[in-house]
Amino acid sequence: MQPPAAAVLGIAPHSGWAAAVLLAGTPAAPRVILRERLELSDARLGGSKQPYHALEGLPLAQAQRQLARFRACADGLAEGALRALLERAQAAGVEPHAAGILDSAGHSGATLAAILASHALIHTADGNHFRTALAQACQAVGLRVARIPQRELSSRAVAALCQSPQQLTARLKALGSGMGSPWGADQKDAALLAWLLLAT
Repeated sequence: MQPPAAAVLGIAPHSGWAAAVLLAGTPAAPRVILRERLELSDARLGGSKQPYHALEGLPLAQAQRQLARFRACADGLAEGALRALLERAQAAGVEPHAAGILDSAGHSGATLAAILASHALIHTADGNHFRTALAQACQAVGLRVARIPQRELSSRAVAALCQSPQQLTARLKALGSGMGSPWGADQKDAALLAWLLLAT
């Protein structure tokens, strides 16, 4: 029996969901195995698509308790979504070994009180809430994780894959040609991240 082919997962997170693309093959000849939407928020389970926005105006102690519930929900959904994706990958004959998560350019590390006092920090914290859940879920299912800033993705891919931005754009369009809709900017970014990791 043939061993499963190695594959890499690229993830482009949003508030409450993420686009995920699984690539296998080689840097010279990548191929898309799966294109998924990972749901990371469910109000019925105590989650929120904009958790820090939902905490605005609450007393700090109450906000901390509510945030813990939001985190537990996002963590559980992220891990469940990744385990389901890995099962589909294995059924397709591939074995993911690493994942990349597109990171934001915003600052993190502020206290909850500081975040809730700044609308700009609230926006950044909402995104990081789901990135953190995804990173922890990747580790829980045995995937090595790399977090690549969104603004560095294109330049790093150009350097690692030895192709011009125009060549990469054409290849990414071709990669998704047989996948159907959606194959927009989120899926292309996730695919490019996975392709970058295939090369590195």
